Amino acid sequence: MGITVQNITGNTAMVIWPKMASCADSFYSIMYHPNWNSMLSSYSRKSFQKEERVPASRSSFVVENLTPLTTYILCVTCQSANPSSDQCRVFNTLEQDPASASNTKKELALGIWLTSSILLLIIAAILLYGCLHLLCRRRRDHLQGQNGTSKQDCRKARTKSAAYASEELGRQSQLMRDTKDPGGIQLSTIIDNPSACKEPATLTSKSWERVPMTGQCSAIN
Repeated sequence: MGITVQNITGNTAMVIWPKMASCADSFYSIMYHPNWNSMLSSYSRKSFQKEERVPASRSSFVVENLTPLTTYILCVTCQSANPSSDQCRVFNTLEQDPASASNTKKELALGIWLTSSILLLIIAAILLYGCLHLLCRRRRDHLQGQNGTSKQDCRKARTKSAAYASEELGRQSQLMRDTKDPGGIQLSTIIDNPSACKEPATLTSKSWERVPMTGQCSAIN
């Protein structure tokens, strides 16, 4: 059939085949398997580990993800048919390219770094949310405490105002009772100054004579 394998590296190989008239309206099957042993293996499709389907318009394909320093068998058939010996080629992969190994390590390191960064961002977001929630809760509790203190102050102010108003009302009532005393001398004055009772109290009027108040004072005493 004229199948050839070219550009072999540690991980890739290019296979080239001539076009088949029977595959004009179908596809090509590229089957390959590592560690090939012709004494123990057959050319049936079940013996191949991997299979790739390529459009009929193509006549070459690059096989990737191969293992370095490994013997492979590769076959090209039409419409997934069982291959024959003339449709297969055996080749050996080379050692892994240092540049490829370096790129693989870089990709691995980059993947680890990206994963770690995402995890750190998630943890930071969770911690930030927790801190904001705690601050909001403390602020709400503080505002509630201030509102409670303001209510207590208002109640105390109202109580003091009511007590002051009651005291003023009592004073006014006492003043009115003292003013209406018929004897002309206030009762509170007599109680505060008992010596005033020793001298007779007189009423100065044209129609009234002096009337001693000794009896009233003795009655109070």
